[in-house]
Amino acid sequence: MTNPLNEQLGTTEILWQLADLYQDLDDPKVETDIAWCEQEAKAIKEQFAGKVASLDAGQLLALVLRLEKLETMMGRIGTFAFLNFTTQIQNAPAGAFLQKIKEAGSRIGRETVFFELEWSKVEDSAANTLLAGETLAQYRHYLASMRRYARHLLSMAEETLLIEKAPVGRSSWINLFEKIMGNLKFGEKQRTEEEVLTDLYSPDRVVRSQAADELTAGLNSQLHVLTHIFNTLLAEKMIDDRLRKYESWVSSMNLYNELEDQTVTVLVEAVTARYDIVQRYYRLKKGILGLESLCDYDRYAPLPHLPTALVPWDTCREMVLASFDDFSLEMGEIAGQFFERYWIHAPILEGKRGGAFAHPCVPEVHPYVMVNYTGSLRDISTVAHELGHGVHQFLAARNGYYNSSTTLVLAETASVFAELLLFNSQVRLLTNPEERRAFICQKLESIFATVFRQVSMNRFEHAVHNARRESGELSPAELARHWLTTQRAMFADSVSLREDYGIWWSYIPHFLNTPGYVYSYAFGELLVLALYNLYQEDGAAFVPKYLELLRAGGSDTPAELLKPFGVNLDDPAFWLGGLNTIDGMLKMVE
Repeated sequence: MTNPLNEQLGTTEILWQLADLYQDLDDPKVETDIAWCEQEAKAIKEQFAGKVASLDAGQLLALVLRLEKLETMMGRIGTFAFLNFTTQIQNAPAGAFLQKIKEAGSRIGRETVFFELEWSKVEDSAANTLLAGETLAQYRHYLASMRRYARHLLSMAEETLLIEKAPVGRSSWINLFEKIMGNLKFGEKQRTEEEVLTDLYSPDRVVRSQAADELTAGLNSQLHVLTHIFNTLLAEKMIDDRLRKYESWVSSMNLYNELEDQTVTVLVEAVTARYDIVQRYYRLKKGILGLESLCDYDRYAPLPHLPTALVPWDTCREMVLASFDDFSLEMGEIAGQFFERYWIHAPILEGKRGGAFAHPCVPEVHPYVMVNYTGSLRDISTVAHELGHGVHQFLAARNGYYNSSTTLVLAETASVFAELLLFNSQVRLLTNPEERRAFICQKLESIFATVFRQVSMNRFEHAVHNARRESGELSPAELARHWLTTQRAMFADSVSLREDYGIWWSYIPHFLNTPGYVYSYAFGELLVLALYNLYQEDGAAFVPKYLELLRAGGSDTPAELLKPFGVNLDDPAFWLGGLNTIDGMLKMVE
């Protein structure tokens, strides 16, 4: 059934064209490519297993090139299966196809797991000699960074077993979560999660309150299952961390991001030390709205004079591309291709997962972007955010499959920078002081969601992962207590959090998909504020340096890639500088 909102906004036909990957589930090329991957994986194992330590630079390069080609092919198949499923979660054949591809990936992975294990055990002196030469220059960082996991790897038999069981492990539980949320209907009108969440931004307090009640009731109806999924994945990570000897629940994420634990600690401590910014703002908002108490469902209420008219898709496109063009014509041209070539999926559909994302796909094709566009100013910002990812992924693709994938913290930098470009291009057009204030407030709330809310969710994760390890399975009441405690630390008395709000942890997919991920948003936002300040100082000279950062992809560590900008990630003053910029925006409103 067509959603009337899609017709109104002009998104009905804004559907991505997955034929750039495969024609459909029955495309014979899918089976041909899977068969090639399985055959190639076995051939690679037969030729190289047990011999990595004895390879010279040329032989090692040949092996890496074959592995990259193999993983690129599997990435293409896996991307098609995932994107096909994500817009039709209720479709049984789409779900079955995704599971089939995961199982194929498991079979292939168990054949090639030998490489990481053997390469990680090569003596440092021998590895450094190989990497110092020009033969492996293109893969120097990739191969060097792979070795950082050396002490966390298990035996060949254990790693092979884990790969074998992976299709029925974490990813299977995440699929269950997505199927539950994709099928769940809220309130008497049986609306989707996205539609109900959109009502939390309504100017009508009754609408907001009802939306909060409907969301709570819907989540409550599945809370026993959602709690079980979360507990299972908390336990799965606890076991994995213990087997791999990670020091804390977040250490594996920090290692993936190529950051020291201390760097993340400095970031989190800096943000939590400035929770006063959040509290000052919401006390101010309560007065502006004329409310005696600001409830949790009032947090996103639009301020008076903020434009509330729905923005059609074509207007959204013009606004986003204009802001990109003003910064860099190249950036605007790349983003334009997403609209022109149908690399975006925009409408609200029954069975489509909520939220938004950009998927890098594989370098030989192009990224895809998914949004659930409802026409709000917030959604325009989301489109800019995901296209920031998309431009980054497009530019980084030149590095190949292995070197194009960036750490999460730098990936969020590109998306948040795109949001800021859009915001500043829009705010310049506002001459009415009241409209301008309301618009700045909306941006402040977006920044709060990216910085303070994400760090408060990091504190929730910290609490529940440690509690699961110390006390065993957590009840819904215990999870709610941890959620409310970490949220109240941020809001203090500025927002009244009802007990019902205690279960709102249960619809957030990041906790399941990528434990520890959420601090990457705060990292990206504060880094962007610093970079944008440099842009304002340096003007056009900044642009090529920034685009070169995006083109670099994952070819080096975040610290090295940021050196041209003079950034020291371990200096608390750096993070406090970004927080002071937010404080300055708030003082403008105050």
